[in-house]
Amino acid sequence: MNIASRTIATATLLAAFTLPAVAQLEGNRIATSAAHPVPAVQDTETPAQRDARMAWWRDARFGMFIHWGLYSIPAGVWKGHADPEIGEWIMNHESIPVADYKALATQFNPTAFNAHDIVALAKSAGMKYIVITAKHHDGFAMFDSKADPFNIVAATPYHRDPLKELAAECKKQGLKLGFYYSQDQDWTAPGGAAYKTGNHDLPSHHWDPAAQDGSFADYLHKKAIPQMEELLTNYSTDFPVVIWFDTPTDDMTPALAGEIVALLNKHPNLIWNNRLGGGYKGDTETPEQFIPPNGYPGLDWESCMTMNDTWGYKTNDTNFKSTETLIRNLVDIASKGGNYLLNIGPDSHGTVPAPEVERLQQVGKWTAVNGAALYGTHPTLFGAETGSYSTTEKDKKGQPKFNTTWEWRSTTAPDKIYITLFKWPGSTFHLDMKDAKSPRTVTSAYLLADKSHKALKVTHTGTAIDVALPSQALDPIATVLVLNTTK
Repeated sequence: MNIASRTIATATLLAAFTLPAVAQLEGNRIATSAAHPVPAVQDTETPAQRDARMAWWRDARFGMFIHWGLYSIPAGVWKGHADPEIGEWIMNHESIPVADYKALATQFNPTAFNAHDIVALAKSAGMKYIVITAKHHDGFAMFDSKADPFNIVAATPYHRDPLKELAAECKKQGLKLGFYYSQDQDWTAPGGAAYKTGNHDLPSHHWDPAAQDGSFADYLHKKAIPQMEELLTNYSTDFPVVIWFDTPTDDMTPALAGEIVALLNKHPNLIWNNRLGGGYKGDTETPEQFIPPNGYPGLDWESCMTMNDTWGYKTNDTNFKSTETLIRNLVDIASKGGNYLLNIGPDSHGTVPAPEVERLQQVGKWTAVNGAALYGTHPTLFGAETGSYSTTEKDKKGQPKFNTTWEWRSTTAPDKIYITLFKWPGSTFHLDMKDAKSPRTVTSAYLLADKSHKALKVTHTGTAIDVALPSQALDPIATVLVLNTTK
């Protein structure tokens, strides 16, 4: 992912959203334009065609992000210095020379990697798709690439293609597979772009100019586009279903981006995000490490978030979110019409850290019971339940602060309203249907975790309903109340 401080041509590319020591690029702030030198599928398809293309993704709601590469070897420490930033950016932060970084490949032998187990973990968590870093900003390809030898098959003692193995397992286990590809930044290829950190000089922000300087267009033509073509054609007709771009810079002109789009257009069912650059909007908004207070109504969006504080593996990052937080995030995002792309960061052996495994297994126990309130649902008919903007407090950008409330969230199906209760309201749940964005009549109710779906007493008073509840929640984190409705 990104840790951007570079000034990009259009100021709106960078936002001030900040995590501890990490200035993130908000995907929804990337500049786009209506005029494109090469029309993309989004420019030419009808609304019905778009709905059909996006249908599986909209239904999925929950996916696994995997950040894995050579950066898992130093794991946040270089020459005895513990780098304070996110793990996959260590080459940039520590100004590691290209030759020294490339030498890490000889140590990379992740024999503990097991594609079956990772796909099974995602599936058991209730995730419907996986997106893995095929190439991050360090330029190392985690796949068999004939376009450039700096890859896991040619440059390491491992000599295996984990993407091929993941593709086979995703097909067996019924999950979708997508690839993250850093199309713009590449710190080990001549001409690849780099964001500024520390004292890296203008205009290239390179710290090893003899190895990094060159023509961006040459990099794109000799490495990036050929590797994207490999990714789009070498993994059967089934995958990838998603290409996840990242960190566009002003090097990615509309004309150069158009060359990539011409390649993407050969795969008309492909879904790709809004981080290509060159003015292309892509398919999905990509808020990073945050959940927009009201979602993005009318747009397809996906919050990508870490389970601790880093994307790539770091030995000293043990700040893992609780299972409760992960479930709340998932439900909150679904209630606003988005997807939750939750990251894991395997270590240099290919092992997923135990706290990440444990939390995904715990989340999976919840989704196994309550998945109907997530998958294939539509956003809430209400909205005030998520919180409100303060009239006095300001956030870090000086804007009114949004104060989130965590009592309940709601998703919608054609004949149901799902109410996920985080805070048990006692013996009664009260809801005024006049606040719904479209009229619904509640006909009956039950708790999703109750296998018998025993009917709960519903009392109507004008436009409001009161649903009689048992004295205690059925789940300590979140219990789903199902309202059967007619329009």
